[in-house]
Amino acid sequence: MRRLHKQLLPLVHAYCRHTIRMQHQVREARTPVCPVGDEAALQLARQCLLSGQVIALPTDTVYGLACDANNEPAIQRLYEIKGRDEHKPVAICVHNIAALRRFGQAAHLSDELLTRLLPGPLTIVIERTPQLSNRFLNPSTSKIGIRIPDFKFMRDLCAVWQDQPLALTSANRSSAPSSLQVSEFRSLWPQLGAVFDAGQIGLTEERRLASTVIDLATPGYFEIVRAGVALKPTLSLMEEFGIQARKML
Repeated sequence: MRRLHKQLLPLVHAYCRHTIRMQHQVREARTPVCPVGDEAALQLARQCLLSGQVIALPTDTVYGLACDANNEPAIQRLYEIKGRDEHKPVAICVHNIAALRRFGQAAHLSDELLTRLLPGPLTIVIERTPQLSNRFLNPSTSKIGIRIPDFKFMRDLCAVWQDQPLALTSANRSSAPSSLQVSEFRSLWPQLGAVFDAGQIGLTEERRLASTVIDLATPGYFEIVRAGVALKPTLSLMEEFGIQARKML
């Protein structure tokens, strides 16, 4: 009997491994992976956002996770999927500079400056406005990072989302490398409403540095929060517009 048990044990282990693998594949299969060029992609993304789901999508730097920034359960779900401390802020993504001014206090920033900075791989940190009403969105700060990515699918989605903000963070577990193709965050797929695939969106490891983050909340001053991929041109514009460094890296 003991000998039979030893003979069967490897078969039981193999069966269990197979079952777990199949269960994972079934869960994964429930998450649609949609090319961004598909004519149904924007509508699918919009429906996912309306139902409070988190989606994965490409940006002009790395793949990101996005949800409705004013939906409280969706923001909580975003933090859960990311494995992120709720006190570590996430950015929002908007369609244009008018929307940036609606959700961030940017009266001290000229249209000329903002149109030179955006769209592009840059996150501008300013004080938020009451239009961002989600108490779970960056509860430890009054500021908000705002992006206008230079990526057609993202901007089109923001447009059909009626100029409302999307919360946006990179598509990876917290502290893990950012993703340049959807296969790199496959483990997150079962927790997402949909994955929108644009293929590989960067050819160099430098792209994984993600967007440059600059704090422009104080009139006349800037602070680099994260160097990112656009540090040099951003610093050049600060010098051109006479905005002084408050604190360098």
